[in-house]
Parts: sequence; C-alpha cells; structure tokens
Amino acid sequence: MSVHAPLDGLIVVALEQAIAAPLCTRHLADLGARVIKVEHPAGGDTTRHYDQVVHGMAAHFAWLNHGKESVALDLTSTVDRQLFDALLREADVLVSNLAPGALARLGLAPVGLAEQHPQLVVVDISGYGVGGPLDHRRAYDLLIQAEGGACFITGEPDTPVKSGIPIADIGTALYALSSVLTALYDRERTGRGTVVSVAMFDVVAEMMGFALNQVLHGGAVPVPVRMGSPMVAPYGAYPTRDGETVVLGTTSDREWQRLARDLLGRADLADDPRYTRNQDRVHRRSELDAVIADWTVEHDLAEIQELADRAGIGSARLNDVTDLAAHPQLTHRNRWRRVETPAGAIPALLPPPISRDWRIRSGRVPALGEHTGVVRAEFGAGLLSADD
Repeated sequence: MSVHAPLDGLIVVALEQAIAAPLCTRHLADLGARVIKVEHPAGGDTTRHYDQVVHGMAAHFAWLNHGKESVALDLTSTVDRQLFDALLREADVLVSNLAPGALARLGLAPVGLAEQHPQLVVVDISGYGVGGPLDHRRAYDLLIQAEGGACFITGEPDTPVKSGIPIADIGTALYALSSVLTALYDRERTGRGTVVSVAMFDVVAEMMGFALNQVLHGGAVPVPVRMGSPMVAPYGAYPTRDGETVVLGTTSDREWQRLARDLLGRADLADDPRYTRNQDRVHRRSELDAVIADWTVEHDLAEIQELADRAGIGSARLNDVTDLAAHPQLTHRNRWRRVETPAGAIPALLPPPISRDWRIRSGRVPALGEHTGVVRAEFGAGLLSADD
C-alpha cells in the first residue's frame, strides 16, 4: 500500500485570524490540502504580531500556519476581489472566522456563497452564532470561557481561572475540522457542498456537558478543586520526598480499592464503608487527600510511579512547559519534525493522528503575501491587473 497525503488536490481558501480557523486549516494542510491563506496587506493575521520569539516571528503564528500559502488581498479592491472570486470558483473549502458580520459586509454571506458555488464547503466560525442577544459581539477565548461557565469550574472556590490552554479556540478548531471532513464526505455522495456554522460559545457549552447535567438534574453546581476534578476522588497532586509533585487519580470504585490496598497498603481504608462509593469519597476528598499526601511525602517520585504502575494506578509528574519540550515520550516516538520559515527551519510537533498510510506535509511558515504573485498568475488569467 502506498503512502500518500489523504487530502492531496484539495484547495482550501482561508479568511482567518487568531487560533480557531488557522488551527483547523493547518491540520488540513498537514494532511495534504493546499491552503491559501488570504490576509489583508496592512499587517495580515493579527497573530503575526503577538511577539517575535521564533526567530523574529510570533509563537502563535509559527504554530498555526506552516504549510500554507499567504496571499495579501484587499477584498474591497476590485482587482483583489476578482482574484478572490476566481479562487472560490476553484476551491473545495472556504473557512472563515472574521468578526461578526464581516463576510456579509464584503458581499460574502455564506448562504449566498453556497448558491454561487454549489460545490463549495463553507465553514463559518463565529463567537455566539447567528441570532440571540450576543451574536454581534466579538469573541476571544477568554471571553467565551467566561461566558460559557468554564472559568467558574476551574481554579479554586471563589477564584475563577481561565484554562492556560485556549480551550474555546482549540475546541472550535477541531469541531470545524471535523465539519470540513464530514461535509466533503457528504459531497462525495450528493455532489453538493454546504454551509456549516460553528459557534465558539456552543463548543464550550458542549464541553460543559457534565456540569450542565448536574445543574439540570438537581445536583450541586460543580466546585473547582485546583489540581483535581469535582466529579471524582481521590484525584489530585501530592508532594513527594524529593521535592517533586506526583499526580494520582482513581476513576472507579475498583481503582480506589487498588490504590488503598496495593499502593497505600491501607486495607482499613479499602474496607471502610465511608469510602466505598465515589460520591462518598468526593464528600470526603480532603480527608483522603491528607492521607495520600502523608504517604507520598515519604517516598520519591520514581518509587511512587513504579509502585503505582504495579498497582494499576495512573500517575504523572507535574511538568512545566520546559519539561514538555524535552519530554522523552515525544523524542522516543519521533513526534518532532522540522518546518521551514523565512528565518530558517524550526522544530514543530507532528499532528496527533497517525496512520502508516498517510504522508504528513511539513510546509513552510509563509511571510505576509509571499505567494500573492504565484496565485495571481495561476488563478488570475484574464482578470484586471493593478495597472488597468
């Protein structure tokens, strides 16, 4: 069986900025799609200018945009708009996450595009969707996490915290990616493209499903427990003798029995009816955390993890980002690749999906407008030129 890029030949036009749409289209590029990123000539994608940490480029932009072509177009210009329309005539997919109403103001309302280009898959990413009292608002990751209740169940009681990972952006990117692939599969059967709307607020609301169920069905509102989960116990971070932090957890009553008997050597806890069921252990979380901490602080991290492995209990070391960058699990599994940039090659992680039959493309991080001339020559034959 030959190794191939599964999305080779697919043309994706991206009217995108920040994280949600760019991460979606970068994964399409990883799998072989030709992604043409349309940026305004006056500065381009806002993430280009967040910092200069990657050899003069921004960390966000380098993460999200390798493998794409950058075309600098002012869509209010007749010449540039003609080229953009020519691109859409050849494109399979358009992904956009512009500000509320921006597509319509440009004459690019998604429903209208679907009528003009029946083969086109249009994925329109917004903050709050169309309709409702908030559809006009700009939406950033922090704002959506806050509005969607995610900050309230993160951190500790009375101290809401935003997730360090932009979960609203990344979750939206992955829903958008799955929507593109689903729509393309459907197009194979029907011959028609479609319009898919993905709202960041809806994504976070979906992610809050377990918490919503607790509220909707009469349970208490989940209270954040720092390094843990309000739903299960014991489940948290504990100090070790050698100054590290070990993370241990149980997700079932059977695992609790193994942790108590085989790891802690505490048959009395395993037999205590106060701790038999998870919901009882949640109510007595502080008691169990104290017992476990008293045990872990008498052992080194490596010893605890070896014993946990023997007992069938999950464990982890509490790492920082520097630890992740040097993590042996990534190195030993060859999860790093090199991608080109205007300032030379840089390391980047391979995308999470792995198939022995797929070739992953490691393309270049483009300079603003780097491919405008090439794309204009390819798609703009017979159109007005800037000199006309």
